Amino acid sequence: MVDQPSTTAPPLDDWGSLFPEGTAGGTPSTPLPTGRLILPDESFARTVASRSRPALWLGDDAADAELWSRLHAEHPTSGLWPLILETAEHGGLPWETGELAPETVSDVDRFDAARVMAAIWAEWLEPAGSTDTSHLEPFDSTFPGLAPAGTSPRTAGEVADWYADLIASESARLGLVAAPRSADALAVIGWMGPVNHSEHTAPMAAVVRSWEDRFGARVVRIGFDTLDLSVAAPPTTIEHAEQVAAEHWTFCPDNIDQGPGTLRDYAEEILGKNSWSFWWD
Repeated sequence: MVDQPSTTAPPLDDWGSLFPEGTAGGTPSTPLPTGRLILPDESFARTVASRSRPALWLGDDAADAELWSRLHAEHPTSGLWPLILETAEHGGLPWETGELAPETVSDVDRFDAARVMAAIWAEWLEPAGSTDTSHLEPFDSTFPGLAPAGTSPRTAGEVADWYADLIASESARLGLVAAPRSADALAVIGWMGPVNHSEHTAPMAAVVRSWEDRFGARVVRIGFDTLDLSVAAPPTTIEHAEQVAAEHWTFCPDNIDQGPGTLRDYAEEILGKNSWSFWWD
């Protein structure tokens, strides 16, 4: 059951319900539009704790890029990461309906990005029963490892604000999630977009953490089965882009397999781009 909409933002005391028990949480100082706290539907929540704690605050109005940027600037003190949330065509899925399976920051801590990607690389090649890895050239059946970090004159925060301004739309809503960093918001909110690729979101969040550290990536928009990241320091040579493309194939094979078809062609698409978008079938 989804909470009924409130006529105001939660009282100051209620913001604390977004944070794990025993964790100090902040409150946004920026005035907010009307909204509500969303509890996960019990049939999706995996733990008792996640059934009783709101997964997010969801605004009633269209997402506003300027408001997103102000809340983004407040994140270090509020502990609330802002998200632009797209809903499925009908029914407000998954945010309004609470079709969410929250995981914890500790769950994300358990995973190492390089190991996650290497395991997926091997797993996706094994069932094919073929030694043909031509679509993965210049790589082969062995995961090539983490790509080197990128460089940029702009900060991750500046690029995130730019991207939010670019993609905010009337069809999207504003969300706030209690998360220490943007990647963790994917797990904490209980997003299940890649469920056909990875049953749990925590290992995927661990990969995004690594992209935060190496490429200045930030989670800006989430949809039912889509994810959009700002990227401050993308690859600027084709060789570097091919290494990043290999990581993207482990994270979201559909980007390549149902897109350009090969890592080399996909690398051309992400070369120098300040945003990465993913979609899972």
